Order: sequence, then structure tokens, then C-alpha cells
Amino acid sequence: MTSNREIKIFSGVSNTSLAEDVAEYIGIPLGLSEVTRFSDGESAVSIGESVRGKDVFIIQSLCNPVNDHLFELLIFIDALKRASAGRINAVIPYYGYARQDRKMKARDPITAKLVADLLSSAGAQRVMCMDLHAGQIQGFFDIPFDHLVGIPILARYLKQKEIQKGVVVSPDLGGVTRARDLAGRLGMPLAIVDKRRPEPNVAEVMNIIGDVEGKEAIMIDDLIDTAGTITLGAEELLRRGAISVYACCTHPVLSGPARERIQNSAIRELVVSDTIPLQNSLKMDKITVLSVASLIGDAIKRVHGEMSVSELFE
Repeated sequence: MTSNREIKIFSGVSNTSLAEDVAEYIGIPLGLSEVTRFSDGESAVSIGESVRGKDVFIIQSLCNPVNDHLFELLIFIDALKRASAGRINAVIPYYGYARQDRKMKARDPITAKLVADLLSSAGAQRVMCMDLHAGQIQGFFDIPFDHLVGIPILARYLKQKEIQKGVVVSPDLGGVTRARDLAGRLGMPLAIVDKRRPEPNVAEVMNIIGDVEGKEAIMIDDLIDTAGTITLGAEELLRRGAISVYACCTHPVLSGPARERIQNSAIRELVVSDTIPLQNSLKMDKITVLSVASLIGDAIKRVHGEMSVSELFE
């Protein structure tokens, strides 16, 4: 690290275990802070040490309960700004509200842009996220933005499976770029699930584009929420002749019926990262969790040292 500023890492309440792992990887302790609530539900943040002139990184995933975690992050940023932090870097492993990134019909909000504006207005001077639902969200920010990619971590793990005859499958047309990246790293062909969404959190498989017969399929997505898309896709892949189906994603949102659907599905193994902490009620033998602490730690060290972050993925 070449920056003259001392580095400080703080954690919100959404993913403390990941923040602890990141701080340990970098070799510094987590900053002292406390998040409490007033009796009416208001969040309060207390910074327990001086941050004046420091290069401060606050780690907070915008996962369930997303509204609480978002506002805690905003209050944290405001507290750091008023404490004269040298630079405030918001590290958001999972960027909530990203799925509303454009107007699908009249009078729709664009919440991904709203959150970007809130972060900037609160005082964040740099934002770091992993695997945005849509890459164009980076353009919603008027401050420096670092987009980290989880594909290399997933690829390293899947290579250990030594799958001889595999195919990487995108669960929809929007995820083709992500699936193509993984396919290139694994040296496998690409297939695409053609689906439609009659309403939010409801998916219908229409067709499979590509050859999956006699192959082990690996479905890749940025996030899995209710698991309807991924489990329906797995069933259709087996009907089309696939031998087995693996699934992987960066963000295990896993809400509502997700656990039951995955447990009862044809998916052999679901590989996820720890950008969102997996609740005990969601843990099962089918799910493998990979750590992104070293990736985030390396990115923080590069930002602090004024070095390229993109070189991590080249």
C-alpha cells in the first residue's frame, strides 16, 4: 500500500462475518462501531475511534431486511463524513434494489438509480460492489465505482469437479455475457434458457437454445431469489437430455419458497458466495458457500494503494 492515509475498515450489521474475514485478510482489526435502535425503530450509529483523515471502508450488504441495512449504511456514511474521514468508501457486496434498473412500464421507479443518489448525497466518495444485476448501474454513479466479478472464484471451484463433458447454461437471455465468461474459463460450450416472466418472481421456460444432451449442465446467475427460474431450468435441462445439473450464483438471496424448491429440485449442488450471509434455516447439504473475502480484500488494498482494480480479473 502506497497511500499516506491510514486505512480503516468498519462493518455494518448485515454481513459482519464477511467484514471480519476481509479485515483479517488485510491484516488489520475492524474499526470500533456500534449500531443500535431507538424504541421507535430508528437506527443509530456510533463510531468508537478517530477516523479524521483516514481512508475508511464501510462494508454493508443490502440484503434482507434491505431497507434497514440501506439506511444503516447511509447513517454510517453520514457519521464518517461528520467525523472528517479522509475518504469514505462504501463496500457493498450485494447491491439491493438493483433489479429495478429501468422503467418496464409507465410510472415505474428506477430504484437502482435512487440508491446511487442516496449514497452520493450521504457522502460516499467511492463505491465498490460485486456482480451487479445489470452492468449499466455503474453509470448511475457520479463518483468512482469499482465492479468486482465473482466468476473467477466460481470457476476455480468448478474446475475441481473435473467435469469431462459439460455445458454452461444461462437461465435467461440477460445473463449470456456472464455465462459466456464462465464457459470460456471452463472451456465448455454455452446454452441459454429462453424464458418469460408473466409477473415478478414467476418464470416460465419456453425453450433451450443450444445442445445439452448427454452433458453435465452448469447454470450460472448473478442471484437466486425464490429459486423458481433455476429449478424450472434444471427440470427442463434434464428433460432435454442433460445428465446432471449444477447451479451457481454470487448472491444467495433465497427468499420465500427458495429452500423447499432447491431441496426438492433436480439440482445436484448449488454453489454460492458469502456476499449475503446464509441463514441457518437455509443451510442444506446441496449448498456450498465460497468466500469472497480475499477478492474484496485485494480490491480494498488496490484502491487504498491507488492501483488498478481491473487487473485482478485479467
